[in-house]
Amino acid sequence: MINKILIPTDGSANSLTALEYGIYIAHKLGAALIGLYVLDVNLIQGPMLTDISGSVGMPPYDGFFDVIETALNEKADCILKEFQERCQKSGINVEVKKTIGKISSIIIEEAHGADLILMAKKGEHFHLKEGGLLGSVAEAVVRDSGKPVLVTPETFLEIESMGLAYDGSDSASKALKLSLELSDQAVWPLTVVIITSDAEKADTLSTQIEEMHQKESIAPTADCEIIILSGKEPDEIIKFIREGAVELMVMGAYGHNRLRELLLGSTTSHVIRKSPIPVLLTR
Repeated sequence: MINKILIPTDGSANSLTALEYGIYIAHKLGAALIGLYVLDVNLIQGPMLTDISGSVGMPPYDGFFDVIETALNEKADCILKEFQERCQKSGINVEVKKTIGKISSIIIEEAHGADLILMAKKGEHFHLKEGGLLGSVAEAVVRDSGKPVLVTPETFLEIESMGLAYDGSDSASKALKLSLELSDQAVWPLTVVIITSDAEKADTLSTQIEEMHQKESIAPTADCEIIILSGKEPDEIIKFIREGAVELMVMGAYGHNRLRELLLGSTTSHVIRKSPIPVLLTR
């Protein structure tokens, strides 16, 4: 059951789209929103800001960092005020928080009090790489938060149906359980996609889906279609998404081992980068 949704925001256009999705989903689920602004410690102190000031011929002076911190705090207050006002105008229960630290670490810490994290694919600081395949805060949060993470695209589209990529892994089973709960709660028809050329494996996975549908769904007669595709997982998932049959895609996150991801890339990262619709990830 999703009762609280955490939305990190930085005032960028993409984070405003994330808020639009948050308000829409909160209405569907009867959930409350938490708006979080993290003052990036790297922008307030340390070598990054010193390097920036030096590169423009303006070495730090007494009180330099205080001035920067004051300006960033004022910006954060303005962004959170707008966040709160938009939620209240839409009739959504909301609280806002502001804190200082490493962005991904603070989001993960604050997520302990939420059931879902909703964040933009690229925010204001997407170019500041933290390592990994996406080079973004989103990847760190997906990997380490322990909560479902909904990664939103650049533009908003109302969600009327949802898809799930299912391969029988532990993370995919968690994703299936969550998908069935959301399907019941939001009345979104669910299409489960199995990608394999092995007919026996397809039958086994289909049976798993049908059994969990009967077990977990409040209304087991609700729409839950299964389709079998063959080909490369990343390509087939993106093709399915781009056909426009669903407006939300659910996946188990990072099914391969870490070394394989680093060398070859992963299905998860590929889909996040290429998907024009929100992708909901579970670990």
